Amino acid sequence: MNQPLVFLVAGARPNFMKIAPIVRALKAHGGLAFKIIHTGQHYDRDMNDVFFEELGIPKPDVFMAAGGGTHADQTGKIMLAFEGLCQVERPDAVVVVGDVNSTLACSIVAKKLNILVAHVEAGLRSGDMVMPEEINRLVTDSISDMFFVTESSGVAHLQKEGKPDAAIHYVGHVMVDNLLFQAEKLAEIDTSCFENSSFKAESMLNNGCYGVVTLHRPSNVDNAATMIGIADALKEIALKLPLIFPVHPRTRANLEKFGINLGSNITLVGPQAYMSFLNLWKDAAVVLTDSGGLQEETTTLGVPCITIRDNTERPITVDEGSNVLAGTDPVRIITETNKVLRGEGKQGCRPHLWDGKAAVRIVDALAKELL
Repeated sequence: MNQPLVFLVAGARPNFMKIAPIVRALKAHGGLAFKIIHTGQHYDRDMNDVFFEELGIPKPDVFMAAGGGTHADQTGKIMLAFEGLCQVERPDAVVVVGDVNSTLACSIVAKKLNILVAHVEAGLRSGDMVMPEEINRLVTDSISDMFFVTESSGVAHLQKEGKPDAAIHYVGHVMVDNLLFQAEKLAEIDTSCFENSSFKAESMLNNGCYGVVTLHRPSNVDNAATMIGIADALKEIALKLPLIFPVHPRTRANLEKFGINLGSNITLVGPQAYMSFLNLWKDAAVVLTDSGGLQEETTTLGVPCITIRDNTERPITVDEGSNVLAGTDPVRIITETNKVLRGEGKQGCRPHLWDGKAAVRIVDALAKELL
């Protein structure tokens, strides 16, 4: 008798961080066959053999090369390619992660072909319908069959939306699984070869601390007034604390477009490889970001995080973790950062079930459903 076949769908680099623990758990379980499907939503030239070796997973079984384009164009291309693949291979389940266009596209295709759809990171809600990710979350959860939830707010949202309790699985967080896995590997290697290791060493020697910045959300970086305000706050903070800023291409283009000069106390660098970036932010005095995933990762390792957004779909990082929502008001950003630097920042804790075993719980639930 053939083993049930599970498709694990990933469309962008962060998605592979999320499916990696599931792949490792599937290998350990041994009862389910699986294939890694790369939609090609983002093609990252750095996703080479070493990248997948770092994650402890094989390279994707299928690469669909969907590429970029508008949301509709990209989603449509992914749907067409994935439909053809599913019609040929007929998987028993499709596992989608997160909230990118690939998540939406592949869940719709699978559902229309009567294939079980399991959503990892289900139930997260920001309430901000301007965010494309919020639309992707809502649509995906409206048609999924199994919901793997990272925090209690996700359970509450799904119950409010009428999902049956039996389909909701509070399992913890695969991103935490991956972070703990990578942090353990990081402790065993020489980090001096990483890009920006010299910045870290010099800052730790001279100041004893430094901060890390990431910004990429259109609501922050596409609006000149908002971006200028955030930049002013960062420059004020950098008078006390050296900052390093891995700059997203979209953000870099807008810094130039708006004529923003961040000054000599903020070091601008390119996008970082996972391990190099982890090595950087894990020892930071504070992280200033608009990233959803980084809110969770900083909470996991207890690093103070100032989130430059008015809302978050990950409220547990604020309620229990080391995260503070500061919005985009420069005064508030500076005030919250200064609290951290004075030792008055909040003392968070790691949330329930963020223990590195979420993927094992996911695979156990899938096996129970499919075997």
